[in-house]
Amino acid sequence: MDPRAELGAFLRSRRARLKPEDVGLARSGGRRRVPGLRREELAMLAGVSVAYYTRLEQGHARNASREVWEAVARVLRLDETERDHLLRLARPGPSRRGAPPRQPRVRQELVQLLEAMEGVPAYLLGRGMDVLGWNRMASALLFDFAARSRRERNMARLVFLEPSSRDLFAEWQGKAREAVGYLRLDAGRWPDDRILSELVGELSMKSEDFRRLWAEQAVADKGHGTKRLHHPFVGDLSLAYETFQLPSDPGLYLITYHAEPGSPSAEALRLLASWGVDDGPTEPRFPKAESRDGHEDWSSEQMHCRCVGCVAGHGR
Repeated sequence: MDPRAELGAFLRSRRARLKPEDVGLARSGGRRRVPGLRREELAMLAGVSVAYYTRLEQGHARNASREVWEAVARVLRLDETERDHLLRLARPGPSRRGAPPRQPRVRQELVQLLEAMEGVPAYLLGRGMDVLGWNRMASALLFDFAARSRRERNMARLVFLEPSSRDLFAEWQGKAREAVGYLRLDAGRWPDDRILSELVGELSMKSEDFRRLWAEQAVADKGHGTKRLHHPFVGDLSLAYETFQLPSDPGLYLITYHAEPGSPSAEALRLLASWGVDDGPTEPRFPKAESRDGHEDWSSEQMHCRCVGCVAGHGR
């Protein structure tokens, strides 16, 4: 993805959502040709010339100072995530075209942590929303990750291309918008990631909803909140989710779900946790497959965990 084109589209989308009165300007008479702030209005408020701002929006002013971009972000009322995204697009690092960047490796300690969280659905999310590890409760609550190929174990792909996701997530539109915002944030972080670009292209071709939301240029980081789900076996749940960034494992996130103690959702999770326990634990089975960095994924019989590319038990 071309950061220069992304930069222009992002700035235009942020201008379009603001009205003159939002930034303290009197609304001029007559009908506006385009919605939102005009370039000359934004330039005046940011303290630059119209010609200079036009060059910024066209991606032709790569030497602009951070102070200029901060002023533009302030006028556009960007939140912290949006501002950081703007700065990455405006001042990209050196291009690293070629082999796709490797996903972070899943440490054995993280594998053990997932397995220890018996009553808490939890999974590990890598670059481009790839699901790199999960525990039994995450599979029981969300999707049967083990039954899918490595390529299919991707939350954005599951949200938009898996029909059951529209029933599972009671507020599917919100979940879809969140997935697109996070995927676009990753695209700004790694513009040379060929596999991420191919994922965006595939979803754009196969999902009209994805195309519409992608065009909005929204960005969002993983955080915390509440998700309402409609599970086919235990019914409706209202669960809090938390996102834990792992400082020693850049690009790797731990996502957990939990219910308020004593609530019907907590009871539903308890029932889900006990499902099939009498028959003994079931290990996911999936064939070896090539990972994004050319290494093989390992079956559960070889590594005794549910993580792709981890260091446990396979002799690497």
